[in-house]
Amino acid sequence: MFSRLFSSSFILIIFIFFSINKGICGATLNLINRCDYNVWPGILANAGSDKLDSTGFMLAPGDSRVFQAPQQWSGRIWGRTGCNFDANTGQGNCATGDCGSNQIECNGAGATPPATLAEFTIFSGTNQDFYDISLVDGYNLPMAIQAVGGSGTCDTTCCVKDLNRMCPNELRVGDGQACKSACEAFGTPEYCCSGAYGSPSTCKPSSYSAMFKNACPKSYSYAYDDATSTFTCTGADYTITFCPSLTSQKSSRDSSMPFSGNGGSGSGFSIGNGGSGSGSSLEDPFPFGSSWLPDFMTGDSSRTTFSYFNSTIAFLSFLFFTFY
Repeated sequence: MFSRLFSSSFILIIFIFFSINKGICGATLNLINRCDYNVWPGILANAGSDKLDSTGFMLAPGDSRVFQAPQQWSGRIWGRTGCNFDANTGQGNCATGDCGSNQIECNGAGATPPATLAEFTIFSGTNQDFYDISLVDGYNLPMAIQAVGGSGTCDTTCCVKDLNRMCPNELRVGDGQACKSACEAFGTPEYCCSGAYGSPSTCKPSSYSAMFKNACPKSYSYAYDDATSTFTCTGADYTITFCPSLTSQKSSRDSSMPFSGNGGSGSGFSIGNGGSGSGSSLEDPFPFGSSWLPDFMTGDSSRTTFSYFNSTIAFLSFLFFTFY
């Protein structure tokens, strides 16, 4: 009788422990390729964050790969295209987003612009995660970030338009594989938000960043585009999708093709993540307030997630001594 009771109590304890502490281990990042061509994702952890299980690999159309990002992890994820790696030596390079390692693994090297970036700071637990899609380093393929579970606003952010097809000649790379930012193309302080233009009050949107913003209103279009481009969620996992609307750089499909998320409904890209956020269409701007971190990728965390852990330990101790 006692052994059955103890076993049942132990199973219940384990279940409660993992349920309460879901956020303590960080967040699951699920990378999916919905392009009709191969994509070689690159992953770069920011200074002070551990690298994930891989820093570079290939996803064929329809393939996916899951990573566990630890608590307080920050970094960026992007897609490399047009890659060619030698089967014998492993050496090679990519037409866009190349990380310069000359290998399929990026090994601590970042994306060579232009490249669409998915940026994260994963706090998990009781504090908010921050995430965004950035075109500050240009654009090479459509991307989206969808929060799964969690609480808070938890909106999907994305750039689903094929900017390569509308890219001005002065920003165009090659025959249209990618589109540079104005900073990358011209290198001047007013476009790069540097020097005398190195603050939100002096660096304003340009006609080029406005083009990016009009096409992808939820993405960063220039360095100080925080107000409508930074998104938050608490205790969520995240799906990062390449070509979320099944649109390819090489195809002429309508980039507004509906993409339904986890239980979402209605037109456009919608989510149903179980949080308090209601989801939204990909193409509609989201009017955030003005209180956002000016550079969330370098901010320090003041999280207190160990309160969950302490509560769980106390509960475990109570049950153990009660039944023991």
